Parts: sequence; structure tokens; C-alpha cells
Amino acid sequence: MHHKVVNSRQNLKFARQRWGEISKATKHSLKELTNRLSISIASGELLLLDGKWYVTHAGLLRIATRRRCFSVTSNIEKDFSDAAASRWVFKATVFKSSKSKGFVGYGDADPSNVSSLVHGAELRIAETRAVNRALRKAYGIGICSVEELGTSAVSNRDPDPYRWASAPAKRSNNGQPRLRDQLCVLIRQHNLDPTLVKAYAADFCGTATLAGASRDLVESFISHLSSTAKENRDGLVCKLNSYAQSAEARP
Repeated sequence: MHHKVVNSRQNLKFARQRWGEISKATKHSLKELTNRLSISIASGELLLLDGKWYVTHAGLLRIATRRRCFSVTSNIEKDFSDAAASRWVFKATVFKSSKSKGFVGYGDADPSNVSSLVHGAELRIAETRAVNRALRKAYGIGICSVEELGTSAVSNRDPDPYRWASAPAKRSNNGQPRLRDQLCVLIRQHNLDPTLVKAYAADFCGTATLAGASRDLVESFISHLSSTAKENRDGLVCKLNSYAQSAEARP
């Protein structure tokens, strides 16, 4: 599959649009990350929080795809997990090729190191953190992923979380459709089940509900959904159907 090369000037342009003027050192590190990882701000693969760059889960998965990652496995570490305390520890292994010995990463989550917005989703967050760490180790990515930040990840975020509401379509400050409306357009365009898309989005963002996800993570999901729907809609529908049982169980 042919992948579009990310331009460092385009990344800097998007960075300024989203976060305003940035320091010389931050620009330099952005250029290095862009050239080395071909990572895109517009696609939700990279975030700037408190003056530091963080890769997203979606960004790591795209890097792995571009590098032709062979497989990723994850397992609960039962000896270190405690369901009653909502504490979960996962071990993830990334195999870069069929002959790879594997790169291991561990991730943990409990109510003390995740945002209160996502209490109840500790298991999924722990798995995401484990996968992220394994991917970063496998591909030599030194910057931390945003999903690993825990409660500090809410800094520099929109105080009004993204919500599914029935309000009429509006425009954001930059003249683009709001995230809710962008997602609704994708659902209609590709004839997707909105309930299953919400469940998939929450899982993708590592949150209990889509309303608990940050704006940047939702942007990343929208980009992922759009590209997946265009490239492999049948595979996307199969993925959505896997959430049917859990979606039906919700009130």
C-alpha cells in the first residue's frame, strides 16, 4: 500500500492553527518527528500538551502499519490484576516480522491513574497503554503516548467534552463542521450503524463513553474511521458488528 509522505511545513502550519505560535525548540523537534516518523498532526497522530509532543494510539498504529508490522498480541497479567479494585495490568508484544522475537510492553490502569471521566474503563486503558509501550519500543519512538499520561492528559483540553447531541449542525471557530457533525456525515455517507460507531469510538479512545473522550482523540478517531471506511468498508462493518452485544447491553 502506498502511503502519503507528511510534509514538515504542513505539520507546522496545522500546529500553529491549533495551538498558536510555538517555540523554536518545539518547531525543531516537530520537524525531526515528521521526517523520521512521517507523523501527521492533521490526522490526529501527534499532540502538543504543555509544550511537549505526544504520539497518539492512532499514530502508533499507523506507524506500525507503514512499517509492515507482523502482529500485536496482548494478555492480562492475572497475578498483578485485581478486578474488585479495578486494577488491570496488561502485557503486549509487538512482532515486527514473522521471525521477530517480539518487543514487550506493560501497561497498568486503576482509578488512581486515570481521569475520573473514564472510571470503569480501566481494563481497556491498561491494554492500550501496554500496546503503546510495546509499539514505541519496537519502532524506537522516544516520545510518550498521550494515553499513558493518566490524569494529566486532560490538560490543554477543551473543558466541554465532545457529546452526541441533537442540536442543529454548527460551525467551529475555524469555519469547519464540528466534530459531531463530521462524524454524522461519515455515518450517513458510508451507511454505518451510529450506535456501533459510538461503541467503537469509545473503545478506540480508551474511554467509557464517547462523551468522555478528548477533542483531539475524537479527531483522531474520525480520521481513522474515514480512511478505514474508504479503504476497507467490509472490514470496518465486521469490526463494528463485534460491538453489537455490548451496545445492546447498554441502557
